[in-house]
Amino acid sequence: MALAASPSPETLIAHRGESTDAPENTLPAYQLAVERGFGFECDIYLSADHRIFTFHDSDLKRTTGGASTKKCHEVTWEELQALDVGGWGKWKDSPFSPQRPALLEEVLELARDGRTIYVEVKHGPEIVPYIKDIVLSQKQANPGNMLFISFRREVCLELKKQLPEYRVYLLQGSRTGGPDSPLVTADVLLKKVQGTPIDGVDVQYNPENITKEFIHTLREAGFGVHVWTVDRLEDALQAFERGAQTVTTNCAQKLWEEYQALKPAP
Repeated sequence: MALAASPSPETLIAHRGESTDAPENTLPAYQLAVERGFGFECDIYLSADHRIFTFHDSDLKRTTGGASTKKCHEVTWEELQALDVGGWGKWKDSPFSPQRPALLEEVLELARDGRTIYVEVKHGPEIVPYIKDIVLSQKQANPGNMLFISFRREVCLELKKQLPEYRVYLLQGSRTGGPDSPLVTADVLLKKVQGTPIDGVDVQYNPENITKEFIHTLREAGFGVHVWTVDRLEDALQAFERGAQTVTTNCAQKLWEEYQALKPAP
């Protein structure tokens, strides 16, 4: 098994873009991650008229400031273009407003070798043919600089069926279900991915159960192990030391600068 990774522009993944410094899941947040040298994660849905756009929640209320309460799958692209997702919360009256949701094809134009775009598929498997059409119609993103993640095993399997050359990771919370459910174990995750073409797991980092042994078990079985969402450097360092290959964070630049500051001056 490879030696432990450490924080770097290649191993820190900007969650929903550089979402501490720009509105989440917007082109400015993704562009900022790329400008700073990081890969990033984005969330995608399929609109009612079959356009793929970036958004996290299942409905539009939170990051449109209540301008729309429709479910993501109910809205058309024409409706989405009229919404501002760059002026909610602390971003009110900021230079980011107005900002419409981004299309997947716009996001893929930001793909760069040496960093990775994590595309989280929030929709069901019916979105996969539309993803495939977009991926095959562009040249910037490729299997080396883009991968897919999903909490839904059936989506992961459909992605591997239709885009077999791309990496696909199964997302998993640190618990098997709700907040009072048991902590997930490596054996539970292995049962979900063994015997499938799924390439690895991307698990919520909890130091109680995402131990060195947990990660070792999965990596020895041939699966990649990645963790989310870690915003403290001490936790990121611990996750890397335990064998995590990448860490998704809301503040990639901050963690990178803090890590660099730990190094002794030449």
